[in-house]
Amino acid sequence: MSKKSYRPATQLVHAGQMRSNFAENAEALFLTSGFVYDNAEQAEATFKGEIEHYQYSRFGNPTVAMLEGRLAAIEGAEACRATATGMAAVHAAMLCQLHAGDRVVASRALFGSCHWIVSTLLPRYGIETVFVDGGDLTAWKQALSRRTAVVLLETPSNPMLDIIDLRAVADLAHTAGAMVIVDNVFATPLLQRPIEFGADVVVYSATKHMDGQGRVLGGAVLGSKHWIETVLQPFTRNTGPALSPFNAWVILKGLETMALRVKQSCQSAAALADHLAQAPGVRRALYPFRADHPQMALARAQMADGGTLVTFELEGGQAAAFKFMNALELIAISNNLGDSKSMVTHPATTTHMRIGAEERQRIGITDGTIRFSVGLEDVADLIDDIDRGLAALRG
Repeated sequence: MSKKSYRPATQLVHAGQMRSNFAENAEALFLTSGFVYDNAEQAEATFKGEIEHYQYSRFGNPTVAMLEGRLAAIEGAEACRATATGMAAVHAAMLCQLHAGDRVVASRALFGSCHWIVSTLLPRYGIETVFVDGGDLTAWKQALSRRTAVVLLETPSNPMLDIIDLRAVADLAHTAGAMVIVDNVFATPLLQRPIEFGADVVVYSATKHMDGQGRVLGGAVLGSKHWIETVLQPFTRNTGPALSPFNAWVILKGLETMALRVKQSCQSAAALADHLAQAPGVRRALYPFRADHPQMALARAQMADGGTLVTFELEGGQAAAFKFMNALELIAISNNLGDSKSMVTHPATTTHMRIGAEERQRIGITDGTIRFSVGLEDVADLIDDIDRGLAALRG
């Protein structure tokens, strides 16, 4: 099916499908580690790259290929490679192209594990790394005044929902010779397509909205066909962050309902952000499409909707945050996100604990900060549960 023939919601159901000779309607699950050849000559030609034939599921698998085709279609990318996790996608997208002596510039507001790769892992291999405040174009301009190999950023950021001007940063990065990698997990390809703003590579944790039901882990790297096949693929084939066919099949089925789920969660998140913003005991509520978000205009220019997450800060620090979370009856405490079930987490003691207090302060994470991933429950029930938590602070 042509990637450009249908709109995203249709692509999420049909793109990438390959039927076997049994003409199945649902995507087939090819739960096999290896493949056989008609003869030795076919095996030799396959390994030489003279013919296309599946070799080993670490290299490629029909179920995984269907997922890759579907993700490329909805992203508007030429090619995709699926990985075992979202962090495998980030790691592979960076390490496949970096060498000792290279330079990486990254936005400061990154998921904790992404921050660790930039701050701790890359310097071990002689790679210079520089952090900048994502919203400060002057800082980007200064950092990218020298030749750079890779730029890594996420927008909206985890957990403070900072918005980065994708077009402006991509232009600066390309002038410096850098490949731009965007972690687009909060927005999903339904709300934002970074390639359209100049990004070279887009990475996802498919564990989040793509599965969206808390079942399996997965990741994806998307970019040009040439880069995927000549730079990324040799790295992933030989280092082995392969996605299992079963997980690929589960994510494929999750994609069929992603448009419905994301739309509903965005609608609920906007209502919950409005409720939290005026609630007693809440110092501030952050949501990209609210008028009081400092980068609302940029968010609306880049995104189709405000997203499925709300971040808010309670008065009273960690004690208040813990008391609030422990009083919740419907909303779960979990460090996952993008799920059909609503969940909250306390970034300072979970996802961003290991970046340190000083770095948390720089990106605005306080001890009272709570990240709220909004699910598919009735919004009135979610409001009741939030009010239950806030009432506990006054009790």
